[in-house]
Amino acid sequence: MSYGLLLLRVVVGGTMAAHGAQKLLGWFDGPGLTGVQGMLRNFGFRQPASMALGLALTECAGLLFALGLLTPLAALGIVVVMLNAIALVHFKNGFWNGNGGYEFNLVLLTVAVAVAATGPGRFSIDRALSWDDNLSGLRWGVGVLVVGVGVSLATLLLGRRRERLRQATVT
Repeated sequence: MSYGLLLLRVVVGGTMAAHGAQKLLGWFDGPGLTGVQGMLRNFGFRQPASMALGLALTECAGLLFALGLLTPLAALGIVVVMLNAIALVHFKNGFWNGNGGYEFNLVLLTVAVAVAATGPGRFSIDRALSWDDNLSGLRWGVGVLVVGVGVSLATLLLGRRRERLRQATVT
């Protein structure tokens, strides 16, 4: 089981960190902070510059997930980012990723919740620091999901300008 958890953490955490590097540094043909700021401005966010930095840093925290360090916090970041991506970009395209849907995002957030519930496994910094017993379990998995939904809703509803929200409901 520990090898499986390590594989999940490294692949999902590495994927998230790579997406964060695209947004933060413009690596891997990414838009950089300026491009992300423009995207968030188009979505009607009030503070697009600070939101872009927060989004990029949250995705870069996938490195924490890969290392198994502060695993529930890293999982929470993945859940929030994926829920926001689904709500803002992918849901309207349906389920399948090939059509721009939310399939891939759902897999990433599910892995994050599952690892929060099971713990990061033997090959993790949390285990080396003897934190894993206190930072895993069903309560952590459910907590990450519930808090993630709450933070995502707050971001989507409170972080955006009201006129943009009205336009989104009309169209």
